[in-house]
Amino acid sequence: MNNTKATMLGIQHLLAMYAGAILVPLIIGGALGFSSAQMTYLVAIDIFMCGVATLFQVWKGKVIGIGLPVVLGCTFTAVSPIIAIGSGGGLGDVYGAIIASGLIIVLIGGLFGKLIKFFPPVVTGSVVTIIGISLIPVAINNMAGGQGAADFASGSNVALAFITLLIILVIYRFTVGFVRAIAILLGMVSGTVIGIFMGKVDFAPVAEASWLHIMQPFYLATPTFNASAILTMTLVAMVSLVESTGVYYALSDITKKDLTSKDLSKGYRAEGLASIIGGIFNAFPYTTFSQNVGLIQMSGVRDRKVIFITGGMLVALGFLPKLAALTTIIPTPVLGAAMLAMFGMVITQGVRMLAPEIAKSMENAMVAALGVGLGIGVATVPGIFENLPSWMSILTSNGIVAGSATAIFLNVLFNMIGTKRVDPMHVME
Repeated sequence: MNNTKATMLGIQHLLAMYAGAILVPLIIGGALGFSSAQMTYLVAIDIFMCGVATLFQVWKGKVIGIGLPVVLGCTFTAVSPIIAIGSGGGLGDVYGAIIASGLIIVLIGGLFGKLIKFFPPVVTGSVVTIIGISLIPVAINNMAGGQGAADFASGSNVALAFITLLIILVIYRFTVGFVRAIAILLGMVSGTVIGIFMGKVDFAPVAEASWLHIMQPFYLATPTFNASAILTMTLVAMVSLVESTGVYYALSDITKKDLTSKDLSKGYRAEGLASIIGGIFNAFPYTTFSQNVGLIQMSGVRDRKVIFITGGMLVALGFLPKLAALTTIIPTPVLGAAMLAMFGMVITQGVRMLAPEIAKSMENAMVAALGVGLGIGVATVPGIFENLPSWMSILTSNGIVAGSATAIFLNVLFNMIGTKRVDPMHVME
């Protein structure tokens, strides 16, 4: 393949993942009250690390790298836990947990193929559903202007949020293909343009941002290591690995390359290493982006050279804070509208994963019911277990951990110890 064609295809892959890549830092930074300068850095380092993580995976080494044309970005599964940890213990706990969980994944990469049986769809679907539901209040607060804003819930904020939502819905309803795939990005751009005329956009961050910036370790915070936060992020990482495994096998089928357990282990280690470096540079944990798999299937081009180019472009863009600053001027209500659409889709993804599993047996229905129920319950009423011994807080102080642990335990109890299953349709009859 000539370089011109490979470059054009590389740009297409970059555009396919860019909206998802920048949404994560915008959502997390907005929820944690980052300044414009901090948001600019967060977006820039995230784009840079997306490139680094992608290059790790495309390159097939002896220890890391699965050697498939796969693009990596920050996992949306991590958004809610990062916000919860950052709001409770601070940024130090966030980055300590990301580094530690990445190290754990590197160490167990060779064993995860055996652990994956503890994360069937009924468990991962429960976790994804909990994460999506727990994020909805963040979206609604931002639609109103952001908690603590002087104009919180003002008519103009709510109007701008719903205008943005309407634009997203119109694009999603009346377009197809790539345009439909970036409906949220187009809605955010349109909402920002409308926000300019409403006086809700400040261009100062763009003017103040430098043209070039060299990445610095621990730029936003020095890591601290909290056991509960580490467990939370490790569970998130394991759920992400389950999702990545599906992507790896899909790409294996598309590229007609057989995958061995050794290949999978190298892929898992690459994700763990990317998370370690991401934590050091105050970015995020990284996982596969499935939308790029669709592009490979649509284009019919399976050459790793294309993804090498995509990764290289992402690394280069990460050094340009001026470009990153453009994304930080998005009005908070516009961002909130995008969050509502995104988080709602996370919930539906979880429900989609759960639906066929619940239909299989009443045991699965109970796993999902109590896993999601307890997870949301703890997130809503975090003080319910405050009188338990402090050593138990690692499992009870966080809704995602509590719900995940419940789902894993019940799945083992009902589905792995050999009890007789009852057909739910038979019970209804």
